[in-house]
Amino acid sequence: MALYHLFSHPVERAYRAGLCSKAALFVLLTTALTYIPPLLVAFRSHGFWLKRSSYEEQPNVRFQHQVLLVALLGPEPGAFLAWSTFPTFNRLQGGHLRVPLVSSREEDRNQDGKMDVLYFRLELPLQSTEHVLGVQLILTFSYRLHRMSTFEMQSMAFLQSSFAVPGSQLHVNGELRLQQKQPLSYRGPDVRYNVSVINGTSPFAQDYDLAHIVAAYQERNVTTN
Repeated sequence: MALYHLFSHPVERAYRAGLCSKAALFVLLTTALTYIPPLLVAFRSHGFWLKRSSYEEQPNVRFQHQVLLVALLGPEPGAFLAWSTFPTFNRLQGGHLRVPLVSSREEDRNQDGKMDVLYFRLELPLQSTEHVLGVQLILTFSYRLHRMSTFEMQSMAFLQSSFAVPGSQLHVNGELRLQQKQPLSYRGPDVRYNVSVINGTSPFAQDYDLAHIVAAYQERNVTTN
């Protein structure tokens, strides 16, 4: 026996509550949880499924007042003068030790709390028979990043210059630049290389050899040039 649809009427039920009721607070809470957490995740992840991104940050670089100088003399082969801020190195030089006049000044040009320029001056006294044909100089710095990666290390600037004829002055202008072989860590502080570039407490002459210092420094994954 067939049945026929004769009449239908929808029924709507409405539940109302005051703004200070538990039901209203529950609705506000669920609405907030629906929108706010996804926004926070998107902000903290700096975008979804990024393949490559970049950012700029000025590091906090400070001169450590550690210096190692070797001045090559001519025309006698193997003649040199040396000096450093490390007493052990100076004792190892014997008659090759020559104490220079050193002055340095750091300048914060834009007053942002980070040093922008280092002015370094070194005057080496020479005898009338001594002529400088080359200079090798190491200056050490502390290098800190904090925005995306909390990174801190002890770095250096290495200057090497030679002349065909004896010179009386050498002027150098340069920028200290970060060089990476692998990405920096983004979880927790990264202090792998926060150790002195030069082992100033070592009694061995090899630890003060410039070739040894530079070779050990270049083995790092993060350096400055």
